[in-house]
Amino acid sequence: MNNLFNIKDKCFALSGGTGTLGGSISTYLVENGAKIILLGRTKYKLDNKCAALNAIEQGCATSFEVDVLNEAEMLVVKDKIATDYGNLDGLINLAGGNVPGATLTDDQTIYDIELKDTKNVIDINLYGTIIPTIVLSELMANQGQGSIINISSMASKQAISRVLGYSVAKAGIDIFTKWMANEMASKFSDAIRVNAIAPGFFISNQNRRLLTDEDGSYTTRGEAIIKNTPMGRFGEAPELNGLVHYLLSNASSFVTGEIFDVDGGFSSFSGV
Repeated sequence: MNNLFNIKDKCFALSGGTGTLGGSISTYLVENGAKIILLGRTKYKLDNKCAALNAIEQGCATSFEVDVLNEAEMLVVKDKIATDYGNLDGLINLAGGNVPGATLTDDQTIYDIELKDTKNVIDINLYGTIIPTIVLSELMANQGQGSIINISSMASKQAISRVLGYSVAKAGIDIFTKWMANEMASKFSDAIRVNAIAPGFFISNQNRRLLTDEDGSYTTRGEAIIKNTPMGRFGEAPELNGLVHYLLSNASSFVTGEIFDVDGGFSSFSGV
């Protein structure tokens, strides 16, 4: 019987696959029989994650040390994937994050923001998706099938205080997702899909001190988020895995250009 959700032996590339969310996703995909290619700049993180993935029964993972903002490096990776794997069934763009200079404190205004840091945040969150997508999607165009998943954010939909660069980048991700979905389906194949997931608030190493104090209690910002999240909690990394699986599998064969919220109801709550 043909299983719509079967991803066994499919080949998926992930940037940011060593982080909190990406690490959970890459582990889940390997546990379900997929072959994983990790893309990143930090060799020891890639090596450690690949070792962990390959320790899973029938685990199959490899990595390329690459800067996803470097087009020339990504072109080399594209050729290596074509040679070593023959095809690429999916790409998940998880590279991103924020830096302190681009994040305002409670007592700062927009005139205190570090524009250089803000540009760097826009680059890694927006161009860190655009460049690998354009480069690697050519493999999918040639083979006539594939699924691309971008990572959006609640910050793309409304003005969330303190994170200007991150918000601008994630808003760009939303329109880039729709633009690429139209481009790939209308000009290459209706079996090439491009969608995005917009996580709500998940605690990671990058935002832990922004949302929780050292004793585990919520910061003022953390409390405000929980107050506006109907489920009354932060998300847990594995709670993205089901949607990722759906979007990579044939179960979503008529789904493209969509941004899916996984946010505990945050985006649907008016606050009153």
